[in-house]
Amino acid sequence: MASSIKIQKENKMGTMEINPLLISMAVPMMLSMLVQALYNVVDSIFVAQLGEDALTAVSLAFPIQNLMIAISVGTGVGVNSLLSRSLGEKNYDRANKAAKNGIFLAAISSLLFVLFGMFFTEFFFKTQTQEGLIINYGVDYLTICTIASTGIFGSIIFERLLQSTGKTVYTMVTQGVGAIINIILDPIMIFGLFGFPAMGVKGAALATVIGQFGGMFLGIYFNVKKNHEININMKRFKPDFKIIKRIYSVGIPSIMMASIGSIMTYGMNSILMTFSSTAAAVFGVYFKLQSFIFMPVFGLNNGMVPIIAYNLGARKKDRIIQTIKLAIIYATIIMLLGFGAFQLIPDKLLLMFNASPEMLSIGTHALQKISISFIFAGFAIVASSVFQALGNGLLSLFVSVGRQLIVLLPIAYLLARLGDVNLVWWAFPIAEIVSMILCSLFLVHTFKKVILKL
Repeated sequence: MASSIKIQKENKMGTMEINPLLISMAVPMMLSMLVQALYNVVDSIFVAQLGEDALTAVSLAFPIQNLMIAISVGTGVGVNSLLSRSLGEKNYDRANKAAKNGIFLAAISSLLFVLFGMFFTEFFFKTQTQEGLIINYGVDYLTICTIASTGIFGSIIFERLLQSTGKTVYTMVTQGVGAIINIILDPIMIFGLFGFPAMGVKGAALATVIGQFGGMFLGIYFNVKKNHEININMKRFKPDFKIIKRIYSVGIPSIMMASIGSIMTYGMNSILMTFSSTAAAVFGVYFKLQSFIFMPVFGLNNGMVPIIAYNLGARKKDRIIQTIKLAIIYATIIMLLGFGAFQLIPDKLLLMFNASPEMLSIGTHALQKISISFIFAGFAIVASSVFQALGNGLLSLFVSVGRQLIVLLPIAYLLARLGDVNLVWWAFPIAEIVSMILCSLFLVHTFKKVILKL
């Protein structure tokens, strides 16, 4: 009882002033995710030095990598929501069960991708292209990333456990160390420095998974030594299907929402490959560059979600409302900065990837047109995370389906039929406007049905 009272008094998510609380929770996550974004960009810059085919192969591999992230992060969102809410309600037994079952689900998910990596990678690339060199590069890269997927699933679930209890500084360290390991090993393993053999795209993949395992082991250490609000000792663990159901009630919509991004990316790659492999490479470069803008917003969301979930459990309506307002303001500012960069210096951004004249021509149009969507995206990203934090993950799913499958891909396909690749990029701002409208309607609905009734 004494330890429970101590936790009630000390947990900052229910007592600290919202603005400094959100900043203290979000800034470490934003910084760590900026390091992740730096890794994404540096990784592709090194791969681009091997040639445009290597860069295209890594771009075509992205849907599967995104799917791994979708499942791991989606499961983490479900664990995060249940664990933070349980702590807010002072239900520490349920909080521990949420943590342990989350670790179990991460392990099972990883096993599925190990099987994919062993048997299906070549088939996956052949559905997108018949160019032999791109297929060979892609199989080499993706096979390693999937067979060693325990690292990414483990690192993300242990980071989410730290976030759930407000210990985002440790999450910053785990993500940052993993990304720095990646950045250091990339040139060494790709080009064969310091006596290492030159491994090309295989080296890029190995550097990636080694960094992920580094983050995972550090996450385990911090949870065991520093995260005293939960117990992750798996001795005599048995899956609790009621807890798993609660995790996935929030997590599955999040997984599906992010998985839709994989479907969209796969579809866009297929559309763009009808023009040229360069167009698909440009799309891959865009995704790497936009991570500099979106990752900080996702970090902001990761700091926001446990605050909302905790105060939902504690039934503190005003703190929830203030958190949402501040998050929307900060997200919009970040996205406007990204919009300015993509509009003013698209050529300089593309040249970092060893861009050919054709890639520069296509890429400049792409970055300037797609970035118009940034004006509307900040609000929509925060709103979707608010729905998840309040246990209404299906609303986030509806928004994602509407934006990416019902609007973006069909419009991109129709614009591609006109024969000009530069028209295809307009599908992104059109889809984002639709997303903003849907999020506005759903946020009003959620406010009336959930927040006002607290």
